[in-house]
Formats: sequence, C-alpha cells, structure tokens
Amino acid sequence: MDLIVQRRIKQVIKGDQNAFGEIVELYKDKVYQICFRMLWDRHEAEDAAQETFLKAFLNIHTYNQSKKFSTWLYRIATNLCIDKIRKKKPDYHLDEEIAGTEGLNMYSHLASGGQLPEEEVESLEVQASIHDAILMLPEKYRSVIVLKYIEELPLQEIADILELPLGTVKTRVHRGREALRKHLRHL
Repeated sequence: MDLIVQRRIKQVIKGDQNAFGEIVELYKDKVYQICFRMLWDRHEAEDAAQETFLKAFLNIHTYNQSKKFSTWLYRIATNLCIDKIRKKKPDYHLDEEIAGTEGLNMYSHLASGGQLPEEEVESLEVQASIHDAILMLPEKYRSVIVLKYIEELPLQEIADILELPLGTVKTRVHRGREALRKHLRHL
C-alpha cells in the first residue's frame, strides 16, 4: 500500500488532483476515527477530517517521502483536533446526552440473547463514564490516551505524530492513565 500511496503523492505533486482522491479513499475512515475519538462529536469530527485532507493537499509538497505518509497525515489530524479542543470552551454536564453515541452502542444491533438489559445499561453507563473521564483530561494527556488505547498505535508512531520525544509520550501515557484511574475509581 505504501508504494501505491507514494506513487499517488508524486502524481498529486505533478498536478493530478484525482490521485489525491484515491489517497482520501484509503485514509478517510482512519482519519475520521482519530478526529472523533479526540473530539467526541460526529459533526466536528467530520469537519476536522475534511480540514485534515484539505490541509494535506495544500501542503503535500512539504511531506518528506522518506517517512510514513500515514504518520504525517495523522499528525495533521491530531494537531487540528488539539486546536479545536483548545478553542472550545469546556461545557460538561453530566446529565447531558453524549453526542455521537449512536455509533458507540453496538449492542442494539445484536440479536436478543446477548446481554441482559441490566448488563447493557451498565455497559453503557461505564462507556459514558469513561467518555466523560477522557473529556476531563487535559488535551496533552487526552491525545496520547486516544492514540494509544483507542486507536492502538505504537508509542513510537504516537511520538512521531505528536512530534514529541518517546520518553515524553511514555510519561504522558502514564500520567493520563493515572488521571483516568482517579476519575474512574468509583467504577
């Protein structure tokens, strides 16, 4: 896949806009997932994903082709989301419905006989608690927690995406986990 992407990038640099459409098709789902997991709002995540691809297209000439394209693209997405988080005034209400939960509740798509209704409600409550705890983290911890535990990226790739030393990423993962543990000790 990397060879295909590298070939398409060269075509984009030469002026072939259709080649960039193929790149978007390859990465659109993963970029959206990263944005959604950081912003927890479907519409904001869609906007951030579109903005990511626009910024990547406009700055494709700055991409270092000796590095992984996905890392460069995910860094753009992560930085855009961090900017959005910083600009957004926090307004957390524990009794408010969580935006975008339609996509998180997969139990409603299963045939009956799976979980008991009480277990399903308990699972949703745990998900909501985890979601709220992640939202309460400072953005520097939230980004590494999302990339490590939700996107399941290796620490070195997280360091590349966030342009941080590996030791700093390890420290932030540890401190983010500790902060989550404090928020979730009642579970």
